[in-house]
Amino acid sequence: ETVRTYYLPFDNAPKAGSARLYKHEIPGGQFTNLQQQAAAMGLAHRWREVEQMYADVNQLLGDIVKVTPSSKVVGDLALFLLAKGMTCDEVRKLPAGHNVGFPDSVVDMMRGSLGEPPGGWPPAVRRILMCGQEPIPGRAAERLPPADLDAAAARASAVLGRPATKADALSHLLYPEVFAKYAETRRQFADVGVLPTPVFFYGLEEGEECVFDIEPGKRLIVKFLTCGDAQPDGTRTVFYELNGQPREVRVRDRSLQAARPAAPKASSGNPDHVGAPTPGLVTGLFVGTGDEVEANEKLLTLEAMKMQSTIYAPKAGRVEEIFVSAGSQVESKDLLLVLAG
Repeated sequence: ETVRTYYLPFDNAPKAGSARLYKHEIPGGQFTNLQQQAAAMGLAHRWREVEQMYADVNQLLGDIVKVTPSSKVVGDLALFLLAKGMTCDEVRKLPAGHNVGFPDSVVDMMRGSLGEPPGGWPPAVRRILMCGQEPIPGRAAERLPPADLDAAAARASAVLGRPATKADALSHLLYPEVFAKYAETRRQFADVGVLPTPVFFYGLEEGEECVFDIEPGKRLIVKFLTCGDAQPDGTRTVFYELNGQPREVRVRDRSLQAARPAAPKASSGNPDHVGAPTPGLVTGLFVGTGDEVEANEKLLTLEAMKMQSTIYAPKAGRVEEIFVSAGSQVESKDLLLVLAG
């Protein structure tokens, strides 16, 4: 009961059962994940629509068996369509050469990376959602190369900046992108796992003290004193005591919102504009200003709360202007780049 009080602000599971389950069929584990994804994409206030879209997408895909990976794909597509303002009927009517950048998880599942349901995928829908890619023949797992743990350990060591353990190597093999973020967090903040859970989640109140061990025989006593005023650069000075000695450090106050001009929006009637289909973070940019690109060539990748989408060129042309870079946070319909020709 005590532990649950720590996690209560993050616990968005239903407080009781609901008969709506028989309509939307969202599995329990996916339900809470989908709510977090919807909130991250600015769709939390449209949750009833998310539930209905999930049910619609499930039927679009053939009323599939929804286990952990497949239920996530249904949720990814549901949120994508809702954010883009599309319906499942409009998906069914898309032409073969469309340039809708469906989430990568959807494309991969349609190709057969998770296997195939009894009777196969709906053929017409599968062709549309594969975005011009070819299906994987046979069982996808049969084509995976043997795992090279020594090579994985070497790559993990390079990411971590220290010799990798076997657990590190396996983590890198299974979740390379998540592992890279984990390594960056450890590099920036060290091992935060030694902190008491309430301190990690909520920080210390003024005058509050906490004690923790950073390694055997090394115990730290930290007492938070106060924070200084906000500075023009968005930082504050934090005053504290470390093992009884007064210290101070400047940190960025993430509650302060930096003033920045509104991002330009893509014009829906302009074929040269490439806009963001959903809110998210630009994780990769594969072209530069002046580059010549072909139709359906990869331009950039966008990630929104565990959902990654690849944005492809809607036509052949030259990259005239780029409005984002890797690490940029964008909103739905923000202008990403302009193609000329």
